[in-house]
Order: sequence, then C-alpha cells, then structure tokens
Amino acid sequence: MAELGGPRVYSCYNCRNQVCLHDDIISKAFQGRNGRAFLFSHAMNVEVGPKEDRQLMTGLHTVADINCADCRLVLGWKYLRAYEPSQRYKEGKFIFEKSKIVKEDW
Repeated sequence: MAELGGPRVYSCYNCRNQVCLHDDIISKAFQGRNGRAFLFSHAMNVEVGPKEDRQLMTGLHTVADINCADCRLVLGWKYLRAYEPSQRYKEGKFIFEKSKIVKEDW
C-alpha cells in the first residue's frame, strides 16, 4: 500500500528552509549560473532582490535574484520581463539552481 503524504517540498540546501513544491515545476531543462536549474511557477520563503537586465542564453531578460528568507543564500532568480516574445512564458516564474535546493522528506 502506498503511503499518503503531504506535498513534495524542496528546501534550501544550506538551512533547510522550504522554498518550493515539486508540483510547481514547469521544466527541469534550464541552465543556472552553476549548472542545471528548474523553472517553477511559484516560490515561498524567498526574498526578491533588485531587478536588473541580464543577457541569458535565451536573450535579454529583466530578472531579480531570489534569496532564502532565512539564510540569505542566493538560490536562483525570478523572471520579471522577457524581451523576446517567445520567452514571455517565463515572466513571473522562478529559476532554482539544482545545486542550491534539496528534496525534503520524500
């Protein structure tokens, strides 16, 4: 028999603060600053830093780094604006670097 559990949660690898839910993953095929990254529709317990324009692999975007609300570790970024029409689906979404988050109690 399968166990019924709560939502599958990812936490900050440094302090174990819960920051995102597995069910909110849009794609696992993204690239972060330090390797693989996941695109999420939502985030929790993070602080959004100042916005800046960055030239990323898919073009120019306005983004803001996201930090763990507890330990302040940079976990990824939030897409605020995409200048290429084909990239607009990212607006309002979050990138979490795979190396900065851990699965919690799966």
